Amino acid sequence: MLLTITTTHSPATDLGYLLYKNPSEVQSFELSFGMAHVFYPVATEERCTVALLLEIDPIGLVRNRRGPPGEGRQLEQYVNDRPYVASSFLSVAVNDVFRSALSGKSRERPELADTAIPLEANLPCVPCRGGEDVLRRLFEPLGYVVKIESHMLNAKFPEWGKSRYFSISLTANCRLSELLSHLYVLIPVLDDDKHYWVGDDEIEKLLRHAKTWLSSHPEKELITNRYLKHSQRLTRQALHRLSDEDADDPDAAEELHSVEEANLEERISLNEQRIGSVIGVLKNANAKRIIDLGCGEGKLLKALWDNKEFTELVGIDVSHRSLEMAAHRLRIDKLPDRLKERVKLLHGSLTYKDERMSGFDAATCIEVVEHLDPPRLSAFERVIFEFARPGLVVITTPNSEYNCKFEKLPAGEFRHKDHRFEWTRAEFQSWCNSVAKRFGYSARFLPVGDEDIALGPPTQMGVFSLCK
Repeated sequence: MLLTITTTHSPATDLGYLLYKNPSEVQSFELSFGMAHVFYPVATEERCTVALLLEIDPIGLVRNRRGPPGEGRQLEQYVNDRPYVASSFLSVAVNDVFRSALSGKSRERPELADTAIPLEANLPCVPCRGGEDVLRRLFEPLGYVVKIESHMLNAKFPEWGKSRYFSISLTANCRLSELLSHLYVLIPVLDDDKHYWVGDDEIEKLLRHAKTWLSSHPEKELITNRYLKHSQRLTRQALHRLSDEDADDPDAAEELHSVEEANLEERISLNEQRIGSVIGVLKNANAKRIIDLGCGEGKLLKALWDNKEFTELVGIDVSHRSLEMAAHRLRIDKLPDRLKERVKLLHGSLTYKDERMSGFDAATCIEVVEHLDPPRLSAFERVIFEFARPGLVVITTPNSEYNCKFEKLPAGEFRHKDHRFEWTRAEFQSWCNSVAKRFGYSARFLPVGDEDIALGPPTQMGVFSLCK
C-alpha cells in the first residue's frame, strides 16, 4: 500500500520540515498491524516527493482478531485486498507517522505550515464503493483536480468488466495539513469500511480532523455515515454537532461584516454606489437571470428585484441568519405565487461545486472574495468559472490603497476583522487576468466610488465576460 505526496514549492525539500522526516533518510515505524516506511524517491530544490509505504501483516491481523472468525470466512481472513489497497489502515498510518503535519504544526517552518503550496497526492490502488462518481463528488468540492484511472477485473477477460479499484491523483494549492486531513477522513469513506470497532470516540476524531471543511461539504451526510460505519446513532450525533458548531461562525461573521463595513463606509454611501454600478453592468450586458453569490442580507437582490427587466433572481449564502434577513427584506412570504417564482434564496458555500449555481446569464460576487481564506481561492475560482460558468461574472472588492482615506481605520488594518486579505489595484487585476486566462474569460476593470488620483477608487470591480 503506497501513498506519495509531491510538491514543487521552492525549495521543495522544505517538505521534510513539514513532515518531520529527513529526505536523506529512510525511516521505519512499527504499527499494530505491520510496518510503515517513509522515504523520498525525489528530493531536489525544484521537486520533492515523499512516499509512505505500508506493509500489512495479514497473518498477524488474524492472530490478533478478537472473537470467532465467522462461519465460511476463514479463507477470506487470510486472502483479501487489505495489504494492497488504500484503506483505514493507511489513515491510521498517516495519523501515527505524520501526526504533527496533520495537525498543521512545524517547529522549523511554522509560516510554511500555514501557507498553501502546490501539492499532488497519488494513490495507486483505491477501492471505491460507488465508483468514479463518488470519487469526484468527494474530492472535487474540496478544490482538487482529480485524475482517475479505473482498473479492469482482469485484463485478460475484459468482458468481466471494471473492478471497484482506481488509481487517483489529487492536485491542488493548499496547506499540507488540509491535504492530510482530507486523505485521513476520506480514504476509509471511499472504501466504506474500517478495520476497527467504531464507537463514540470516532465522532471526536471526525470533528477534530474535518470540522473546518465537512460542515459545508455537499456530501457531508454520505461522508459522516460511511466514516461512522453506517451507525445511525453516531451519524445523527455527528451531524447535529456539525450543525451546531457551524451555525455561529458564518452568521457572526456576516453580522460583523455588515455592521463594520456600513459604519466605515457610511460617509461616502459606498454600498449604494456599488449596487448602482453592478446593476449598470448587468443592464448593459442584457443579463436577465442573475445569481448573487454571497448575497448576505439581500441588499443587491432587493435592488435587482425593483428592476423588472431581471426575470430570475437567486441568492446563495452560507449564513442562515443572513438568508432569513434577505427573505424579510424581499418580503418573500408575502409575495403571490406568481412572483415567488422570480426570486429564490439558497443555502450553500461558494467553495464547493453546486449544480444549483449553473445556467445563469450573470453571477455577482459583491464584497465577498476578501472573506475567503487564500487557500480556498482556487476552489472558489473553479466553482464559479469552471463549473457554474455564467456568461458574465461581476466581482467587487476593497482597494487597500484607499484605506488611508478612512479616518476611523488604523494604519495597516483591514476594513473589518473578517477580511482575510485586501488587494491593491495591481494585485486584484493580476488575479483577475490570471483567472480569465485559465478559464476562457476576458476581464475588464471599473472604479466604484469617488476616485483619488493617486490611490484609485475605494472599491474595485472586475467584469468577466465568457469568450465565445
